[in-house]
Amino acid sequence: MRSSSVLQSPIWLFQIAGTAKSLRKNPTLANAWLNTHGLHRKRVQLAAAMADRRRQVLARSIPAEDRAQFDENGFIWTEDFLPESQFSALKAEVLNGTFSAREMRQGHTVTRMIPTPPKMLNANPALAQSLRDHRALNQIRSASSRGGRPTSFLQTVLADPSIAGRDPQTDLHTDTFHSTAKAWLFLRDVGEDDGPVCYVPGSHKLTSERLNWQHNCALSAMNDPRAHQASGSFRIRGSELQALGLPPAKRLVVKANTLLVADTFGFHGRAQSEKSTVRIELRWHMRRNPFLPWTGLDVKALPGLKERELAAFLKVGDMLEKRFGVRHIWRDVGAVRPESPANI
Repeated sequence: MRSSSVLQSPIWLFQIAGTAKSLRKNPTLANAWLNTHGLHRKRVQLAAAMADRRRQVLARSIPAEDRAQFDENGFIWTEDFLPESQFSALKAEVLNGTFSAREMRQGHTVTRMIPTPPKMLNANPALAQSLRDHRALNQIRSASSRGGRPTSFLQTVLADPSIAGRDPQTDLHTDTFHSTAKAWLFLRDVGEDDGPVCYVPGSHKLTSERLNWQHNCALSAMNDPRAHQASGSFRIRGSELQALGLPPAKRLVVKANTLLVADTFGFHGRAQSEKSTVRIELRWHMRRNPFLPWTGLDVKALPGLKERELAAFLKVGDMLEKRFGVRHIWRDVGAVRPESPANI
């Protein structure tokens, strides 16, 4: 064993009790003997049990109809989420504004991310009010089974199928081994051919079939030709869903001003389109340690870091690239309009 591996072994072991998911980065999580004897299976089971307990508390903050919708499907869908006047003001601020942005290319799709630190929110009150909406935050917390502050930003998804390269996000997948949440507030209608979000209803539930599937993925991930498998974001083919007792994926076609909140332990993806598409949305993301019994005590909610964590993450990535040559996937493209053409 290399000396570097000896030094890192305690870190790899410690990561078992956290959010670490990548078998490629953590040899302990990839260990065939440990997974054969139930390491991944036990992590998934314990995380699900803890999520159920926390969610019993957090679900009290959302209406009964939202709880019922989430329990059945794994997502909450709310049309006409914002008052009409606020939504009109939000669109005017976002669509007419120019903001510092980052872009990431995955095959024929470019995702543009616009961080929303306090200075930007102070200059755009409708955006600030929308991202801080307590109804959205409560839905996100319940879906993720964790209290605290979700990370928020503006997002544009630009897909052009005429460009070579496959978008890996069009594969149905689970983000990680435990409940997390993503949320979208769509600024424009998203039709059947506009690259909508896909979700397999009910796939957020940890059934015995799903647990066995997770176990088998952990055993085979390092040898799977799909690159994301070894990173812990397991992919599933549509033909495999029936064996897990699941229906086909549903394209979530939405009207503008619809809020969609989903548990991304459930199988989801981005629908493939035959035409060029542009999707603009407010986005939230919530992923915290699944093994902690409490719901709050979120570091991201501390003064000085609240609503600044994404900008800090990007700066760290820039520093690592500059000093150590570790390429940052989120490329700085300067100030752009949210719906302007891709720059990378």
